[in-house]
Amino acid sequence: MDKSFEILDHPADLKIRAFGKTKEGLFLNMMRGMAESQQGEIENKKEIKKEIKVKSSDLASLLVDFLSEIIYLSQTNKEIYFNAGFRKFSENYLEGELFGQKVKRFNEDIKAVTYHELEIKKADDHWEATVIFDI
Repeated sequence: MDKSFEILDHPADLKIRAFGKTKEGLFLNMMRGMAESQQGEIENKKEIKKEIKVKSSDLASLLVDFLSEIIYLSQTNKEIYFNAGFRKFSENYLEGELFGQKVKRFNEDIKAVTYHELEIKKADDHWEATVIFDI
């Protein structure tokens, strides 16, 4: 498994497939795919840390809620998050820190994460997820 994520063709929205050796790695790579799509003009190079805690009913909902919280924090604070460190991670709860940078503007305005065509699966030696975002 060489790549961590890929941006797939979609007629109207943003579609990302991410990969990870672990579930934590999968979440991290989906976040990185989202960050790459947002890009943005960096305001300064100083790294920003934000605490994150997300509780959900299952793994798929946890992924959607995690990404939704990142979108909320990004839009509210004009920041792009490109890395995370998880202190706790289970099928329905995660806790940790997001790392990012302030931006002047986003190249792609991601409005929301959808459940449409949402898929998380365990392949032979890795995890895969596909998510569609409203843009």
